[in-house]
Amino acid sequence: MSLLEMTNVTAFYGASQALFDVSLSLEDGQVLALMGRNGMGKSTTVKVICRLLKHHSGNLAFAGRDLADLPPHRAAQLGIGLVPEGRRCFNNLTVAENLVAAARPGDWDFAAVCALFPVLEERKDQLSVSLSGGEQQMLAIARALMTNPRLLVLDEATEGLAPVIRQQIWAALARLKAETGLSILVIDKSIRELASVADQAVILEKGSTVWQGSFGALTPEISDRFLGV
Repeated sequence: MSLLEMTNVTAFYGASQALFDVSLSLEDGQVLALMGRNGMGKSTTVKVICRLLKHHSGNLAFAGRDLADLPPHRAAQLGIGLVPEGRRCFNNLTVAENLVAAARPGDWDFAAVCALFPVLEERKDQLSVSLSGGEQQMLAIARALMTNPRLLVLDEATEGLAPVIRQQIWAALARLKAETGLSILVIDKSIRELASVADQAVILEKGSTVWQGSFGALTPEISDRFLGV
């Protein structure tokens, strides 16, 4: 059984339809790249998975549980951890307080996330608003891990960051994949960096799934057709 299963999902913002036919499947321990040009429905798909937006039709299940009627906090309790676009750290809390606020029992505790991102230990008493953009992104990932999720969802986690910080985050994702078996759904534009971690890929165009398969089967022709400028 798939950990996450979406089948023919549609969704609306008011009267405007954003998703027309999204299907994807993610197994335990897999890394899935959700890809597509800007405005094609990737972030909306993430909102539906995390129950920040209800879907209109289609089927959506996580760990065998129908998500249709669940509010966001119940989806999080089931094990869906979100690293949102734009980080959204709690600016009036310290690094340590940001992490403790999200903590749930499990292997991921303060020591574990600081081992993944050592700078958080160094900055633990600073307000999160005082961190650099890259440090805030590390904090956002660590905060999601502190919920001890079964699925980690990252929405543009490296966008706008300096190359050295991007490398650190990709290295952390590779470590998560190799050492923990955590399932990961990641949105990013870099095919080269996604190739280092992703097992599967799904491409969206105009709110519909237009291609899915193993990442190794993502040919330059497919990339040019659906992802090129």
